[in-house]
Amino acid sequence: MATANNPRKILVTSALPYANGSIHLGHLVEYIQTDIWVRFHKMQGHHVHYVCADDTHGTPIMLRAEKQGITPEALIANVHKEHAADFSEFLVQFDNYYSTNAPENKELSQSIYKKLKAAGKISTKTIEQFYDPVKNMFLPDRFIKGECPKCHAKDQYGDSCEVCGATYNPTELINAYSAVSGATPVRKETEHYFFKLSECEQFLRDWTRSGTLQGEAANKMGEWFENGLNDWDISRDAPYFGFEIPDAPGKYFYVWLDAPIGYMASFKKLCETIGLDFDEYWQKDSKTELYHFIGKDILYFHALFWPATLEYSEHRKPTQIFAHGFLTVNGEKMSKSRGTFITARSYLEHIKTPEYLRYYYAAKLNSTMEDIDLNLEDFVARVNSDLVGKYINIASRTAGFINKRFEGKLNPSANNPVIAEIKASAATLAESYSEREYSKALREIMRLADVANGFVAEKAPWVMAKQEGQDAALQQVCSDALEMFRLLTLYLKPVLPKLAGEIEQFLNIAPLTWDAVANSLLPQHAINAYEHLITRVDGKQVEAMTEANKENLQVTPTPAAHSQQRHAEHQQAASTDAVEAEYISIDDFTKVDLRIAKIVNAEHVEGAEKLLKLSLDIGEDKPRQVFAGIKSAYDPASLVGRLTVMVANLAPRKMKFGMSEGMVLAASDERGGPYILSPDSGAQAGMRVK
Repeated sequence: MATANNPRKILVTSALPYANGSIHLGHLVEYIQTDIWVRFHKMQGHHVHYVCADDTHGTPIMLRAEKQGITPEALIANVHKEHAADFSEFLVQFDNYYSTNAPENKELSQSIYKKLKAAGKISTKTIEQFYDPVKNMFLPDRFIKGECPKCHAKDQYGDSCEVCGATYNPTELINAYSAVSGATPVRKETEHYFFKLSECEQFLRDWTRSGTLQGEAANKMGEWFENGLNDWDISRDAPYFGFEIPDAPGKYFYVWLDAPIGYMASFKKLCETIGLDFDEYWQKDSKTELYHFIGKDILYFHALFWPATLEYSEHRKPTQIFAHGFLTVNGEKMSKSRGTFITARSYLEHIKTPEYLRYYYAAKLNSTMEDIDLNLEDFVARVNSDLVGKYINIASRTAGFINKRFEGKLNPSANNPVIAEIKASAATLAESYSEREYSKALREIMRLADVANGFVAEKAPWVMAKQEGQDAALQQVCSDALEMFRLLTLYLKPVLPKLAGEIEQFLNIAPLTWDAVANSLLPQHAINAYEHLITRVDGKQVEAMTEANKENLQVTPTPAAHSQQRHAEHQQAASTDAVEAEYISIDDFTKVDLRIAKIVNAEHVEGAEKLLKLSLDIGEDKPRQVFAGIKSAYDPASLVGRLTVMVANLAPRKMKFGMSEGMVLAASDERGGPYILSPDSGAQAGMRVK
């Protein structure tokens, strides 16, 4: 291992959080894991730079900004501010936190594209793609849904089936529909740009087995080679929020082309800020080290597309890619109905101390791709037992005697076997941190804390303080205990950096580095007054947090069917599943009279910003009049003659513009909407939905 006299040059990245939502506890698994690793290596004296950025391009950003009535640039600026604040409060210490919508990223993306093109790795071909006739846009694969052509599972995405795992082209879907408007997409030809990934297969076979990936990750990548690699579509058609491809008007880089280049762009910005040599870290023969921390769901992009892009654009490849699993809460996927889909901000508002979560995650994390579980009851118990009952307890039981009886001055013994045992664990703990075996490291640290507490309990300084002639022994015992506390603080510093800083001030010592293990607190060293460092977690805080995060999914102000589509290509380190509805009985459902309705007329409502007035035929003597808040999504003329679904037995409601005699069903979320529901062919006005 390199030492402070021969420091390594290391660049570290975490996956880029997508700029369409808040940071939640699932995301934080990765950033906390990475930050601990970075802090440890900085304590070792190595030159480590940790960079990240918001991933800001793509159709979801464009649609969300459109829905909010702001520009995509304004949207991502707001999200960037929120993300940066959350990371900072959880003590994730980036050397640069940037955005992929930056001039450095545009320049690098275009440069890399031109190099790939010069290397003969770019081709163009005309493809047939689904087009949304309502939104007038080509549909990305993840915005097309339908029946899987392999296993016939319903509501599967346009690129892969989440039931059987099959991959396919979106045009192979059965009964496809647009996830943006709900319209039946039409096939339309367009020219796209492709990276010839199929020509990179032998390189990738060798690279994925070179030790760069964890064994389980390499095995997973091996499955992709069984049927051969397909060329990678790297272009998207306007309208699209991203970087335009050089010499290709109306064509934009697919977000997964420029997103990982965002690692390079963020580092380039750092280089310009502090005077580093960018090429030294990214040139093909670089002697520096590059490590990517990612969630296992984006391994495909980082272990196949990304190294191939780097190889054939004459850049260095990652030294290693570290993939981790997802987060479950109380043994289950994160759930809004149970209040366990918790944002970083909500945790801070209720639990307040971010280092409790850092400690708990570290106690669960290892070097594999296994999922970890945040058991909230165990979280309370472990934090209170380990951090308060074991670790802080050492100082709280001894520091007061030094302050009150000895003017804050220490007089440690020359040779304490417990101190020697704690120091002897430094190499083992360093190896555990380096190998990302944090749970192993913390188990050993807490074992050492038990040993230290055993020493304090055996010597019982509170008894010695009451005995005459025991002052020297009392001072020595408490001084030795604080030296043990110093060593444990050093070992925990990558996990608990803020608390370690407060303890450094209390002990009146310089910031701890790993080689400080060899030092000791000396006789006559003066400590500062001891003040309470942390408090126990109250289970009521956790209960309040989960209650605050519960969504009432039984009563909603509109009948819009809110669905959360998992943006798998950007959602890392978390299980962000669809909102779970509370169960109802069949009797509850049959109380709602859902009818197929034909829109016989639709028109604007004077003075209304969101409403259209619809005349709906549901097989009665005369059409029903319904006011629907769908003006932002539809031209009234385009609705006439369409079939939709309405609630027919909703009590009439007198509105400012007239009586509304029902309610139209529509779907919406952060990607767009509202979009009215359309029944399958064969449905007739007046039919009951059941």
